[in-house]
Amino acid sequence: MFKRILISIGSALAMHAVQAAEPVILVFGDSLSAGYGIAANQAWPKLLEQNLAKQGKKYRIVNASVSGETTAGGLTRFPASLKQHQPKWVILALGSNDGLRGLPIASMKQNLGSMIKQAQNAGAKVHLIGMQMPPNYGASYTQQFAAAYPELAKTYKVSLSPFLLEPIIQQNRYFQPDQLHPTAAAQPILLQYILKDFQI
Repeated sequence: MFKRILISIGSALAMHAVQAAEPVILVFGDSLSAGYGIAANQAWPKLLEQNLAKQGKKYRIVNASVSGETTAGGLTRFPASLKQHQPKWVILALGSNDGLRGLPIASMKQNLGSMIKQAQNAGAKVHLIGMQMPPNYGASYTQQFAAAYPELAKTYKVSLSPFLLEPIIQQNRYFQPDQLHPTAAAQPILLQYILKDFQI
């Protein structure tokens, strides 16, 4: 009995050591990255981990995305996530809830910029994923919102996927009944869109 316990402890420690040795990609987003309405292993961050493993690239994905998160909320959580996971890469995918609530774009940019700087100062590379708002938010707001992400990418010299939902936005079958959140079938498509610009 005691021997079995020692073997179990040894296996657990070995697994922990393997995980600790794998560089971390921290996905920091909202419901679109958290896999809202679908199984966690169907969401694009998990598919990314599987994709990289097939290429022989051993990364551990930590999905710290929270449904409903704004950039202000993310900013409060971000330092602790950086410290805990010490990622090599951060995929930052926030802002959609700021836009849906009509929050000031200047504040959104400031929050995202602060997170990018924190990640870079911690030695992590950043990939930014952008969003766009529907036209009923008004031409001025939607244009400024969409432009915020390329402006941030240029300022901080980070890679960018300009609009996460671009490859599926015109295809209702890839959305859940709320017409906001992608289905499980859409996740591989979203991943391929991200991988066009996110390259390790």
